[in-house]
Amino acid sequence: MKNQILEYLKIHQQATLKEIEKACKPRTSKDFTNMIRSLNEMEEEKLIFNDHHIYQYIDPSCMFIGSVKDISRFEFLVNCADRKIRVDKRNSRNVFEKDEVLVLEKEKQNKIIHVFSHGIKKITGTFYRRRNELIFYSDVDFHRPIIIRNKKDFKIEHRTKAVLDIIKYKDPLETKISAVLGKEHEKGVDIDAMLYENNVRINFNENIKKEVKKLDQVVTEKDRMNRVDYRMLKTVTIDGDDARDFDDAISIEEDEQGYILYVHIADVSHYVKKNSAIDKEAYLRSTSIYLADRVVPMLPFELSNGICSLNPNVDRCTLTCKMHIDTAGKCTSYTIVPSLIHSDQRCTYAKVNALLENDPSVLAEYDNVKDLLLRLEKCARSLQERSMERGCIDFNSKEAKIILNKNGKPVDVQLKSRGFAEQMIEECMILANVCVANYLHSHSLPCMYRVHEDPDPKKVYSLCSIADILHEEINFDPEHIQAKDIQLLLEQVKDPANKEILSIVALRTMQKARYDEKCIGHYGLALSEYCHFTSPIRRYSDLIVHRMLRKYCFEECKKDPQYDMEIIQEQSLHVSSKERDAIAIERKVDDYEKALYMSSRIGKRFKGTIVGVQSFGFFVELENTIEGLVPIRSLYDDFYEFDEDTMSLQAQMVGNRYQIGQSVNVVCMETDINKGQITFALC
Repeated sequence: MKNQILEYLKIHQQATLKEIEKACKPRTSKDFTNMIRSLNEMEEEKLIFNDHHIYQYIDPSCMFIGSVKDISRFEFLVNCADRKIRVDKRNSRNVFEKDEVLVLEKEKQNKIIHVFSHGIKKITGTFYRRRNELIFYSDVDFHRPIIIRNKKDFKIEHRTKAVLDIIKYKDPLETKISAVLGKEHEKGVDIDAMLYENNVRINFNENIKKEVKKLDQVVTEKDRMNRVDYRMLKTVTIDGDDARDFDDAISIEEDEQGYILYVHIADVSHYVKKNSAIDKEAYLRSTSIYLADRVVPMLPFELSNGICSLNPNVDRCTLTCKMHIDTAGKCTSYTIVPSLIHSDQRCTYAKVNALLENDPSVLAEYDNVKDLLLRLEKCARSLQERSMERGCIDFNSKEAKIILNKNGKPVDVQLKSRGFAEQMIEECMILANVCVANYLHSHSLPCMYRVHEDPDPKKVYSLCSIADILHEEINFDPEHIQAKDIQLLLEQVKDPANKEILSIVALRTMQKARYDEKCIGHYGLALSEYCHFTSPIRRYSDLIVHRMLRKYCFEECKKDPQYDMEIIQEQSLHVSSKERDAIAIERKVDDYEKALYMSSRIGKRFKGTIVGVQSFGFFVELENTIEGLVPIRSLYDDFYEFDEDTMSLQAQMVGNRYQIGQSVNVVCMETDINKGQITFALC
C-alpha cells in the first residue's frame, strides 16, 4: 500500500486523507488501518509531510531537508546533506536556529515550507536594568523580540543569568522562566547556562538519592560471594592527574610463554540494577560529560567516585578479563569472571611516564609497583606492534587542556601531552574489549558492539587527489581501501607538511563510530569484533555489555536471547545519539573557553596551520588547538576561488594558494564568545 500511496502523491503532489482513501479503496477496517500506518511510516521516513489536513509529496528534485542556521536579520542558511541553501526570512515564518526544515528551491526565491522539528527548546541570557526596567538579552541573538510570561514570579536583579523555556515558536517568541542561575559574573554560571540550553541533565532526583542511600559504601561478605579473589595480585590504576572515577585497574604476571594480563573493570552492574531509578537516569544520560570546569556524571557521585570506583587500599567488586599473551603480542586465550580486587596504588599518567624515563623521585615513590609497571610496558609494546601490523590507524590527534583560575576563567590553553603510559592503558583496554566482543559474538549472545564503518569512497577519492597533487604515491584501490592502506600511506610520507595535510584529510574520510546490535567490525582499529566493556562508570554501553555477560555467561541463562537483541537494537540508537550530544556540548564549552581566552589577546600574532578550507575562507589551528577563521573577505591582495578537489583557495591573478596543512602567520582580530568563534587575519 505504501508504494500505491507514493505513486499517487507523485502524480498529484498533494492530497487530503479522503482523496488518498478514495485512491487506495480500503475494503475493511484492517485495510484502512494499514493505510494510516503506511502514511505514518512515510512521514517518519520523510517521503511526505502532513500539513495539518493535507499530505504533500517531498519531491527530491526541488525540495531539500536540512538544519537552519540564523546568519543575519534577513536570511537563514539551511545546511542540507550536500549543499547549503540561503532563504530570505520573509519566506520562512516562525523558523528558528537549529530547526529541521523542508526547503522548496526555486529559481528566484527559496522558501521554507515545513518545519519537522524545533532544535532549540531553551534560551539562556541575562537581565539588565535599563531605565528602571529589567530587559532580557539572550546569549545568542534570535533577531526577534522575546516575551516572558512569568517574570513577576521570580526575584530578578540586574545582571541575573536565567533560562527560558519556549512556549510558542512565533514572532515575538513566547517564553517562561524555568531557572534562575545567579549573577552572570559568578563562578560556573556561564557553563551552567550552556548546559541548561543544551538540555543536559544535571541534577539527580529524590528517588535516585533514596536508592543511593540504601547502597553499601563498602564491599560486604555477600558482595564477595561467587567471585574469583584476585586481592593477592599486585594491582594499580593509571589515570589522569584530575581523575576521580577509576573504572579500570591492571595486574600483570610473566610466564614462560609471555604475560598474563588482568584487566579489572568496576562491576557497576552489581550495584545498578536494571530498571531502578539510578539505571533509568543513567540510560537517559548514557554518558558522562567532561568539561573544562566539571564532570557531569552518568552515575551519582556516591557510585562514580565511591563504591564503584577502584580506589586504592579498599576491596572492590570487579569483572576481570584474564588474558594470556605471547611475546609477539598475540592473545592466546582468555577468561572473563566476576572478581574481587584490592588496588595497591593510584598511579597517574604523568608519573608513570616519568618512571619510564627513569625519574629517580618517581622510581622511589612507586617502588612497590615499579616492577609491575615495567613489565606492563614490555607487554604493551608488543601489543602495540601487533596493532600496527594489523593496520590500526594512529592519526595522532591533538587535545586541548584548558587551565582555569580560581574564578573559573581560562588563563591558558595547552596541548595535552600523551606519553607511553596513556598508550599502555589504551592497548590493554582495547584487548579486553576485543576478548569480550569475541566471547559474546562467538557464542551468538546479545551485545552492544562498537562499530566503525568503511570510509565514504567520495572522500577517499579526494584523499587520493590531494596525495597526487603532493606527488605522494598511492598503492591502493579507493573503492576497496583497508585501514592498513591509510596507515602505510601516512607512514611513507617523509615531508612533514605533506604528512600534516594527508593526516587531516585521511581523518576526515572516516565515518563516525557508533553502537549497533550487529557485529560489523571497527575500521579504524582494523578489528572484526569490538565492543566497549572497560568504562561502565561513564558509558551506558559498557553497562549493557556487563549485564549480558552476567546474564548469559556467569548466571548461564538459557532463555532465547532474541528479546535482548531487539532491546539492544533500540538502545544502540539512543546511546549513539546521546554520545553525539555529549561530544557536541563538550566542543561547545571548549570553543567558548577558547574564545574567552583569546578575547584578551586581540591584536596578538600567532603561528598556525590551515586545517580546513571553505568557499568563505580557511580555518587556522594554533599549536595549542585554538582554531579561528580567516574570512575570504580579509584576503585583499586578489580574488580567490575555492577548489573543492584540492581543498584550497586559489588566487586568480598573483598565483597565491591557501591549502590544508600550510603554515601561516595570523593576528587575532575579534571573538564572539557566546558563539565560541575566533576571527583571524593573515599577517
